[in-house]
Amino acid sequence: MLVLRSSGASPFVRKVRIAADIIGLADRIEVVDAETLTPAPDLLEQNPLGKIPTLVLENGDTLYDSRVILEYLDVLGGGALIPQGSRRFAALRLQALADGLMDAAVLQMYEIRWRPEEHRVEKWVAHQKGKVARALDEAERSLDAAPATPIHVGHIALACALGYLDLRFEGKWRNDHPKLVAWLDDFASRVPAFEATRM
Repeated sequence: MLVLRSSGASPFVRKVRIAADIIGLADRIEVVDAETLTPAPDLLEQNPLGKIPTLVLENGDTLYDSRVILEYLDVLGGGALIPQGSRRFAALRLQALADGLMDAAVLQMYEIRWRPEEHRVEKWVAHQKGKVARALDEAERSLDAAPATPIHVGHIALACALGYLDLRFEGKWRNDHPKLVAWLDDFASRVPAFEATRM
């Protein structure tokens, strides 16, 4: 049994869970919560960064971060997540864009949730908001109306990024990105794990 160290509403953990479901490996993964602000010794042994997701393999080795874990799942799934040939780099590029969006959104939440209001750095928050806005605009401009078949790592990452914005930022992105709204609706209708992993 593989063990996935998880925490709350992490969009990066959600990526792994959705990917595992798509390729039929979800029943081989046990999800175990981990506290990342004050990591327990076992998490620090599994990942010296004390971050999630961390995947503990059956032989005790560990993999992190979500991109590396998805590469591993792709191997187990026979190459079902990462296309080959010319489509490969488009998929990896979209994953990088969506992961950057998630990073910027998570950093905004850290600033809001963990720093007292009088110590918040508005310039830093604005910097992260700019990253989110530009990533959304790029995805809106460049994506087809529906995910290509089969769904790949870039699609999974983007869906998780948009889901995180719905969860933490009241879905405000939807007002100015109708193409992405339609895209996410289509993704959710085709990937039951998206709803099943919703927080």
